[in-house]
Amino acid sequence: MATTVRRDVLTLPAAGLGPDNPLPPLGPPARARRVEIRDREGLPRDMARQLAHEPLRSVLPTRRRDGYGRERTATDIETIVIENERLRVTVLPGLGGRVHSLFHKPTGRELLYRNPVFQPADFALNGAWYSGGIEWNIGATGHTTLSCAPLHAARVSAPDGGEMVRLWEWERLRDTPFQVDLWLPADSDFLYVGVRVRNPHEKPVPVYWWSNTAVPEERRVLAPADEAWHHGYARTLRKVAVPEHDGEDRTRPARAEFAADYFYDVPDGTRPWIAAVDADGHGLVQTSTPRLRGRKLFMWGSGPGGRRWQEWLTEPGTGGYAEIQAGLARTQLEHVRLDAESEFAWLEAYGPLSAAPDAAHGDDWAAARDEVAARLADALPAETVAAAYERWLPHADTTPGEVLATGSGWGALEVLRARYELPGTPFPEATLGPEQEPWRDLLLSGAVPEPRRVAPPGPTLVAPHWRDMLETAPAQPHTEYHLGVAQWHAGDLAQAVRSWERGLALAPSRWPLLRCLAVADRESGHGERAADRYAEAFDDLCAERRDDGAAWVAATAALGREALDALLAVGRAEAARAVWARLHPGTRATGRFRLAEARLLLAEGDAAAALAVFTDGFEVADLREGEESLGEVWAALSDEPLPDRYDFRMRP
Repeated sequence: MATTVRRDVLTLPAAGLGPDNPLPPLGPPARARRVEIRDREGLPRDMARQLAHEPLRSVLPTRRRDGYGRERTATDIETIVIENERLRVTVLPGLGGRVHSLFHKPTGRELLYRNPVFQPADFALNGAWYSGGIEWNIGATGHTTLSCAPLHAARVSAPDGGEMVRLWEWERLRDTPFQVDLWLPADSDFLYVGVRVRNPHEKPVPVYWWSNTAVPEERRVLAPADEAWHHGYARTLRKVAVPEHDGEDRTRPARAEFAADYFYDVPDGTRPWIAAVDADGHGLVQTSTPRLRGRKLFMWGSGPGGRRWQEWLTEPGTGGYAEIQAGLARTQLEHVRLDAESEFAWLEAYGPLSAAPDAAHGDDWAAARDEVAARLADALPAETVAAAYERWLPHADTTPGEVLATGSGWGALEVLRARYELPGTPFPEATLGPEQEPWRDLLLSGAVPEPRRVAPPGPTLVAPHWRDMLETAPAQPHTEYHLGVAQWHAGDLAQAVRSWERGLALAPSRWPLLRCLAVADRESGHGERAADRYAEAFDDLCAERRDDGAAWVAATAALGREALDALLAVGRAEAARAVWARLHPGTRATGRFRLAEARLLLAEGDAAAALAVFTDGFEVADLREGEESLGEVWAALSDEPLPDRYDFRMRP
């Protein structure tokens, strides 16, 4: 059969994403991973340089996505299905463009770990993320801020004369447009994925890319390397042997005790690939053109924390998964320089692989990886991938045809501002929406419009060109608020405080500015003053909020959470209780605030009541990867071991 592209609907038990957090994320990313300067000695020179290259300051201009819960209902999710006689590929354009399923029809095998539910969890740089399938991580170290966001999608002419699907968006952390072309030749067992990341600016930008594939964890993972860079939750980077170190075969994910990353040190000039095969030698292989040099295995481990996370991200009894990944650098701690007005492009291929099980699972590592490399060469020679890349590249600029899905309006705003020419990835002005409208006004009139109604402020743009426009705009309170956020992001902390203080003098809505000043006090070590300002900000918000709509409930929850933390940090339990009392009842019932209640009761001296909160049971829907707050509070309440339901610990 010829390759077909169609729209379809997938019904899954799904938790709603809820509203975004309206407070600008002024702090550093919660999962910022860095290697200290003293630990970079002895590393390859390019790795050491890229480890230090422009680490992320914050997730601005994006917003935190923490409004989801854990109650799942049957939900229709729009999909795009690409199919030939060999493969059926299911893509979720509204959820980061993820490949949800890669089904090999001749053998009846699902090649990926296919999550049977949609359950957001706090793993992305800005919060909401979900497990399973193949995801496209761009921006900075971690899971992309686009994990649960819609991408643009359309039909495009494929190099073989058929159809392929193009996904594209404007990545906002680094201001880089990108595209992912999914091409399935008519008689192919392999899905080709052409990727292009562009820098349209007049200066270099740091780039990060890792394609992340979930596979069942009982498979063995193989790659063409004898060593790997190990990175665990102790945050150290060290060279280890492959497959075995510390007495255990680390290519078998289910056998490890604790979660860890293994970045394979693929020798220069070696064909890059990574595979995961089951006990019978069947599984998935991923390969690419040389630009995508890195390969990685992530495993959850067999410890109680890893097992708990596996259950948390799906449903008990559905099986665990590991991740095999491919990236631009050796490790995910690096960012690669992309020169001005240039691009990176490469081709990936995903498909089935069958190897002799006695060799692929044998104790002779060289024989095992040689067997997989040979079977890959038989199924898809490196020359075939290189030729497919050369055929695809001229089609990367092809104008998309029928629109299959629509992403955000942020790319359209940037194209409107700078008149970028981006063949192949149009960002039409028609996609501009309410969030972009104030910034369009600033661009065209030189002024930020003051809000027409009382509401939590919209998102702030922080790139230098937008900051320059804010600095020359009329100094209205709303402008001073956004200007301060942009200055804070740029590292000009003192000027940010001055802008917020100027805005505060005339602002009809004071709480957004007071909250920003509270963050500044907290970051500068003035805990008491930060607590005062948080309390004042929360008082102002409660007096201003107009209804119990989603926007106000989200604002109250977000500011209340920060105010509680600030007040408890300086021992002001009575003031924290006053904040607690004014939260919406539905907010107080959520797991995050049940944990806050336990902390509050503990601060008030009622340890028995705090322990009862744990005994009654709760789930913190937005528990952060690596977060240890549950164990810390429990340890203050009891000498008993942390109950399994609360044990998400990722390290010894």
